[in-house]
Amino acid sequence: MERRRFIKNITLGAAAISSLTSMQAKKGDKLTILHTNDFHSHIEPFPDNHSKYPGQGGVSRRMALINQIRATESQVLLLDAGDIFQGTPYFNVHGGEVEMKLYTAMGYDAATMGNHDFDAGMEGFKKQLPHAKFPFLCANYDFSNTVLEGLTNPYQVFQKGSIKVGVFGIGVELDGLVAPTMYGETKYLNPIEIASDTAKTLRDEEKCDLVICLSHLGYFAKLNEWCDTKLANETENIDLIIGGHTHTFMDKPEVHKNRAGKTVLINQAGWAGLVLGRVDFTFDKRKDEMVWSTPQFDWTNHNVV
Repeated sequence: MERRRFIKNITLGAAAISSLTSMQAKKGDKLTILHTNDFHSHIEPFPDNHSKYPGQGGVSRRMALINQIRATESQVLLLDAGDIFQGTPYFNVHGGEVEMKLYTAMGYDAATMGNHDFDAGMEGFKKQLPHAKFPFLCANYDFSNTVLEGLTNPYQVFQKGSIKVGVFGIGVELDGLVAPTMYGETKYLNPIEIASDTAKTLRDEEKCDLVICLSHLGYFAKLNEWCDTKLANETENIDLIIGGHTHTFMDKPEVHKNRAGKTVLINQAGWAGLVLGRVDFTFDKRKDEMVWSTPQFDWTNHNVV
């Protein structure tokens, strides 16, 4: 199918994929967080004869579910935790243009960069940025003296009704994962220190009611010591860590305690667009108390992982 026609047609799909479980939530101001990670250019569903995910996934199904949720929830944020690129011929042929256009069509509010988003080099990533009508958030990549200088933000603040949300991005160490020629003079900054400083800024200076970290460190440590559990346990002021990199399917958010003894949630939505993660936050009217939930979805007529 001709590429432009495919992009147009893919917005018309119907069906849904997600992994959502439930808890009791109080009445009050509500915010719905939808999230993905490690898409890896899987624009079409897996083939029907695939050994593990036959006929599953696909952008059209994700878009249909996102639109369905937006039709019923008044305050929604849609976020991605990196590795949008690399994994199918769409990226090899078009260099990320299709992915950026589809993420824009789905209405993503923000994303962070994963290691595979450097696979066309920084010049290749920069070339596709005009197709992304949403910001890339990278707090611990210092892009000074590179072509990406000034093209990403450390964080962004979103006002959703009466709820003020701060979102920032934390990336994985590129050394050992990405060829040095692909990331050039990018400086890697300690993710725990940067996350701590950024979360404090969002909480104390920006006065955010909710602080979210888009992390591509991985749920568990791989080539280095950093991971989401360490990030949760050794920082303060983060309410939700949306993870990526390790392709971890989580049935529900994992509850941790930060270094101040307060709750931090970690959630990750597998990979390849097979799952749409969701966490709802409900605040009391004074914002003194916040309750989270992961509502169940009726899968009767849908394909489930």
